[in-house]
Amino acid sequence: MSFRVTMLGSGTSTGVPVIGCLCAVCTSDNPKNKRTRPGLKLEIGERVLLVDTPTDLRVQALRFGLPRLDAVLYTHAHADHIFGLDDIRIFNFRQKAAIPCHGSVATLAALRRTFAYAFEPGQEGGGKPQLDLIPVVGPFELLGLSIVPVPIWHGRMEVFGYRFGRFAYVTDCNVIPEESFDLLDGVEILILDALRYRPHPTHFSLEEALAAAARIGARRTIFTHFSHDIDHDAPDIELPAGVELGYDGLVFDVG
Repeated sequence: MSFRVTMLGSGTSTGVPVIGCLCAVCTSDNPKNKRTRPGLKLEIGERVLLVDTPTDLRVQALRFGLPRLDAVLYTHAHADHIFGLDDIRIFNFRQKAAIPCHGSVATLAALRRTFAYAFEPGQEGGGKPQLDLIPVVGPFELLGLSIVPVPIWHGRMEVFGYRFGRFAYVTDCNVIPEESFDLLDGVEILILDALRYRPHPTHFSLEEALAAAARIGARRTIFTHFSHDIDHDAPDIELPAGVELGYDGLVFDVG
């Protein structure tokens, strides 16, 4: 099944510009250097799937369009990936239904803790989102897509990348286990974490991301989750053919 992917955000947890920073990237006029927190929109015909609900979801939805929401797929429960969750309430009003939210058992438990008000009695009406939490424990079907969770390591935290047929989204990681490389075999379009040039304890550096991308062998690899170390105008590393820096608003079709 064909679908369209929009990169809602390509920044790291602080976003770019970073508050109070006057570096060349944070003061750049290049719109690709203005990065909100990471997330994706997948349009499958008339239906819409979000991967994560980033902190900046409201701004992203207004900028790139989000006319409806049929489901959310969570990678993990760090703040930059979940703190826009309350903004999906509008779809409860409009669609008159709870929104299915899929993620690992640990991620869903963290959502219950972080957004406890949404699951506690009281404050009905428009005060809280209506959610249907559905654990991801293996490959499954959603909105006509076959989805394969890809376990990866974000420091000591196991998170999920996801494969959607020939496309995969692998963010927030510094280790891809051998069995997960197998799950990514044959992917043609890959979005991959590449935080900065220097090593980091929980994210791929750009050099490490290049090595992982070469092993996976997608015909097109798009890096994401950039800090303000990486300048779209002047990358420090020459990227090989088929590898590019992502940016907020990048759109492509998977057919």
